[in-house]
Amino acid sequence: MTMNGEGSAPAATTSCGSPSAAVALFRSLGDPARLAILRRLAEGEARTTDLVACVGLAQSTVSAHLACLRDCGLVTFRPVGRASWYSLARPELLDLLAAAEQLLAATGEAVDLCPAYGTRSAEDSAR
Repeated sequence: MTMNGEGSAPAATTSCGSPSAAVALFRSLGDPARLAILRRLAEGEARTTDLVACVGLAQSTVSAHLACLRDCGLVTFRPVGRASWYSLARPELLDLLAAAEQLLAATGEAVDLCPAYGTRSAEDSAR
């Protein structure tokens, strides 16, 4: 979102029907594997192999998620020999994740029980 001409109220950055930057951000955070990767990186730097062990997915899958997170500007990496060490690119992401945890604690099971996006709706549609 951007501010309007007076600098007070948020204004949409895209036309009607197109996802805004905020929607794209939350979509990138909405994947369970990417969220697990970000949570692990919130604890400190990690190599791809460390993240593979953490999320339990194939190396190629974790690498694809890391590429997505890099493209979104959420993670960065530094090469060390043949390995790459990944870290959070923006410290604000820690605040966002902490705020999400507080919101989830405050709403109890309401989000988890949401018929459209909750855990149970995903389990029901898998059947």
